[in-house]
Amino acid sequence: MPDEVQEYKENKMGVMPVNRLLVTIALPMILSMLVQALYNVVDSIFVARINEAALTSLSLAFPVQSLMIAVGAGTGVGINALLSRSLGEKNFTQANRAANNGILLAFFSCIAFSILGFTCSRWFFSIQTSDPQIIEYGMDYLGVIAGFSFGLFGQVVFERLLQSTGKTIYSMITQATGAIINIILDPILIFGLFGFPRLEVLGASIATVIGQSCACVLAIIFNIKFNKEITLSFKGMRPQGTTIKRIYLVGIPSIIMSAIGSVMTFGMNHILMGFTSTAAAVFGVYFRLQSFIFMPVFGLNNGMVPIVSYNYGARKSDRMVKTIKLGMIYATAMMIIGIILFQIVPEQLLTLFNASETMMGIGVPALRIISTHFIFAGICIISISVLQALSHGFLSLWISIARQLVVLLPAAYLLSLAGNVNLVWLAFPIAELASLTISLICLRHVYHKVIRPLGETETA
Repeated sequence: MPDEVQEYKENKMGVMPVNRLLVTIALPMILSMLVQALYNVVDSIFVARINEAALTSLSLAFPVQSLMIAVGAGTGVGINALLSRSLGEKNFTQANRAANNGILLAFFSCIAFSILGFTCSRWFFSIQTSDPQIIEYGMDYLGVIAGFSFGLFGQVVFERLLQSTGKTIYSMITQATGAIINIILDPILIFGLFGFPRLEVLGASIATVIGQSCACVLAIIFNIKFNKEITLSFKGMRPQGTTIKRIYLVGIPSIIMSAIGSVMTFGMNHILMGFTSTAAAVFGVYFRLQSFIFMPVFGLNNGMVPIVSYNYGARKSDRMVKTIKLGMIYATAMMIIGIILFQIVPEQLLTLFNASETMMGIGVPALRIISTHFIFAGICIISISVLQALSHGFLSLWISIARQLVVLLPAAYLLSLAGNVNLVWLAFPIAELASLTISLICLRHVYHKVIRPLGETETA
């Protein structure tokens, strides 16, 4: 009996009941993702109180924000993978190199986006709209968000260091702290409360940067105080070519997959601006609202992947299959809740963003049409993550490319030629059906090639 207790403590990924294990690991990540969703939506809710042009400027800036997050998060994935693997191998020298070179890469990313933010913001908005008010608002917002992106990149990397060593509670604290600071400062700086000047969209960007910077500082403190598995030093930040290569070997596919979303958003904004800037504003509102549905699924997904990976290594195909099935069931349940909300109360959701009558006229059918793809999206997200967990990352990359660039954008453009903006939204369920088909074909292929043979080996 003592041996069994010890084995259970050391190998819960392989012996704890799958349902309880999945809920235990995923729940903190789901809560963390909900905080991130809140972070993303707060700016828009307050900015919408200025006017519709201000809200549209945030929608047009979203592709660049997404790209920044993609670079930061993708680099973080590479750091996380190399650091965790090195610690598991007891290779503490390599673990420290991964941590310190990861910080260096975050610094270089910050410098690159700062230059782009200060020099290219006007050009970026000018190619999307000729409205001078939207351009000025956009420059105020993007110039600060990109120009002072050290908080964003620092927060992502230092939180990944905490997650790599299992200290996820601290990364949750940093994320919550940044979100709360942003929420408090938004109305103060946007509307000029308590003696502060009224800064409008500029105030929203400053509030965001301050929130990110505070979260970054807190994450640094937590790493120095509690993360004893790694040693951070300026000397250790000297570039190590092999280490950087290994970080980006994992990180670049992740960056590309996330960046595809930025390209899709930019393309959709361009199509929608051909109708009216209000349509682009609606699209931005949709993206922020849907994050409250998709982010919990991503949290579930982040909890599921290590379970699948661990049991793949342990050759326990039955636990892998059960984890995948439960993941799909829970993801679908979350998406059904999202569909119900978007179908029943779209007016109330749009009211959060001070929607005008024109925006309501475009937004209500948009939310109802687009949300029909949620039911398929949950299964697709889980399928893609399983492919990544089983080292078939390029299959998941091709699925993302097919969905967003091969199907969604061309479908949206062709539907837009009919001159009815409501038809453009149909591109989302069309693309998701295509993604579902490809995802299930790939998942079936990987099941027969990778998962099923494990069961046959156990039986033999």
